[in-house]
Amino acid sequence: MDNLAKLKQAFIEVMKIDAERITDTLAYGECPEWDSLAHMALVAELENAFGLMLDTEDIIAMSSVAEIRRILGRQGVAV
Repeated sequence: MDNLAKLKQAFIEVMKIDAERITDTLAYGECPEWDSLAHMALVAELENAFGLMLDTEDIIAMSSVAEIRRILGRQGVAV
């Protein structure tokens, strides 16, 4: 499974949304399923999927799929 598929799978597992909805424009606060509890579950899912630990600043900055991809890129994960 490539990294983009892993990212999408994390959203699917946590938020139970269709893969077609998971685009760079999907954003926290604009997606009803992406609330604060889902956000923390998503962080845990991403950390497990990619074998990394995200710091508090990155967790707070994860406001959209595009931003998550940028943050993962800074961690050395090309998505």
